[in-house]
Amino acid sequence: MSAYAWMWVAIAGAGLLAWLTKLAGHTVPEAWLEHPRVHRVAGYLTIALLAALTGVQAFTSEGALALDARVAAIAVAAVLLWRRAPFIVVVAAAAAVAAGLRALGWA
Repeated sequence: MSAYAWMWVAIAGAGLLAWLTKLAGHTVPEAWLEHPRVHRVAGYLTIALLAALTGVQAFTSEGALALDARVAAIAVAAVLLWRRAPFIVVVAAAAAVAAGLRALGWA
């Protein structure tokens, strides 16, 4: 089979896997989902996945640790969130810090 055909097999397989995952979610008994432990774990899992995504996107570049303008932007955003600044202010300030540092040559 050609590489093109294998690509479509992989796409169809991924689609089928996604559909089966959704089906499995619909077949879980409602009583299991209403258990307090499930709600607690789901909340922690969301936070952990977001933290992991942030860490990978902010602190790595091409598979290696990178300390650049993104780190300063994350630090500014963390401080502003800690001080309970509005979200739009956090985003704008972090973007401005990153842009400013990159304009100064700290990429």
